[in-house]
Amino acid sequence: MRVKVLSRNPDDYVRETKLDLQRVPRNYDPALHPFEVAREYTRALNATKLERVFAKPFLSSLDGHRDGVNCMAKHPKSLSTVLSGACDGEVKIWNLTKRQCIRTIQAHEGFVRGMCARFCGTSFFTVGDDKTIKQWKMESPEYGEEEEEPIHTILGKTVYTGIDHHWKEPVFATCGHQVDIWDEQRTSPKCSLTWGFDSISSVKFNPIETYLLGSCASDRNIVLYDMRKSTPLKKVILNMRTNTLCWNPMEAFIFTAANEDYNLYTFDMRFLESPVMVHMDHVSAVLDVDYSPTGKEFVSASFDKSIRIFPVDKGHSREVYHTKRMQHVITVKWTSDNKYILCGSDEMNIRLWKANASEKLGVLAPREKAAMNYNQKLKEKFQFHPQIRRIAQHRHLPKSIFCQIKEQRIMREARRRKELNRRKHSKPGSVPLVPERKKHIVAVVK
Repeated sequence: MRVKVLSRNPDDYVRETKLDLQRVPRNYDPALHPFEVAREYTRALNATKLERVFAKPFLSSLDGHRDGVNCMAKHPKSLSTVLSGACDGEVKIWNLTKRQCIRTIQAHEGFVRGMCARFCGTSFFTVGDDKTIKQWKMESPEYGEEEEEPIHTILGKTVYTGIDHHWKEPVFATCGHQVDIWDEQRTSPKCSLTWGFDSISSVKFNPIETYLLGSCASDRNIVLYDMRKSTPLKKVILNMRTNTLCWNPMEAFIFTAANEDYNLYTFDMRFLESPVMVHMDHVSAVLDVDYSPTGKEFVSASFDKSIRIFPVDKGHSREVYHTKRMQHVITVKWTSDNKYILCGSDEMNIRLWKANASEKLGVLAPREKAAMNYNQKLKEKFQFHPQIRRIAQHRHLPKSIFCQIKEQRIMREARRRKELNRRKHSKPGSVPLVPERKKHIVAVVK
């Protein structure tokens, strides 16, 4: 005879201490949980609402400059160190953990046009309106040493408008009347690259394919160079001038350009005939752009007194940051730990923001972390439901930006309607259908 015995192990359901959570047996058969989706939808809705309630991205402002902040640079080895240059020729080095200035240098007469740190982090370079390139020590002078003096000073023939350092070698590039490639040991450029006769506003080294450079000129060109060749590779001409560009740190051929026509264009340098994506949300000229270290998002600074965070593969921003006092934002940087954003603006302040507006800073308990991950998955699952989507996308904007967005929407709609009418009343095929991505490209020259 067979006897079946019911066996219950107390370890499976009895708490060890009264502080433990009660163990609840759970059957995952969906037939037994008919209201699961309804419950999850309610939780997702609550999580979305709470995310907007706790979205307080502004952390602090670093004040100390006596003129507008014109450029910034990140320290390659230290997360807490950032450098900034102002319009009065002053350079400041900041400690972000203490949120205070640790060193001030009167570097140039006139604007500090550009700055970059050496790849090893021991020194940094600045260029200014006084036609000089200066190399400075990153460390403060020790007791008994003479006052702040540059390690090297190079006097050029023209004003330099930008500088960037090679990611692995003692080589840097400057731009102005032309793009010059310099060796750190020499006082004259080892090669000069030019294509056309216009002033170049920005030059950037590719962080992956380190011998590639990109530059933006005021004759609406974006020119690509290869350091191993003595001639430029190719250029793309847009409808309006590009202010600066930034290479994607994860995908070697992708770069994003900040344009005067309020848009940002993400290009694949192998196919410059049309951009991969047009990012359109700003209502004034875009002045600066910087990628996150993951390469999935970038932040842009605009003349419309706001900064926006765009996913690389989306045409519209996921976040917009602004304050009442913030004026035209000239420069922006995304920190190397992917947590914070720094922006420098006209009214002499550097502001520190969270990259994820509702993220809780500090140490999280395991249960807190689990709850956050669960809520995040719920929000992803129900992100396309109208109510949740409406709450997640809603942002309060300054009245000026709100009105300009409305006005531009009406103008875009009018242009689209005009084009449709023209096509309708013309001979078939005489008015070609030009996709949005190709509208802004004038030509590609190789």
